[in-house]
Amino acid sequence: MNLAKVVGTVVSSQKEDSLTGLKFLVLELVDERRKATGASVVAADAVGAGVGELVLYAAGSSARQTRVTDKRPVDAVVMAIVDSWEIDGKEIYRKGRDDGELSP
Repeated sequence: MNLAKVVGTVVSSQKEDSLTGLKFLVLELVDERRKATGASVVAADAVGAGVGELVLYAAGSSARQTRVTDKRPVDAVVMAIVDSWEIDGKEIYRKGRDDGELSP
């Protein structure tokens, strides 16, 4: 699993039939301290995430192991919306309080 911030959406009117009905999100990858890594990925959304939210996503064959993506040709899937996290007893993020910029 990886951490990322949802920064946009992708719309495609022409696609493989099995992808119909999926929502695609543009994710900006972040490290454990919420700092942007400079990398991004497009992921199918299995949980109803929105722009600005921090999420957990899986990539590779794991991306096809959700109910929404089963047997679909996806490489990445958002599978959780992050509520909070802490490192070494220090809270790094809490949804609703820290939803602004990525810098801690």
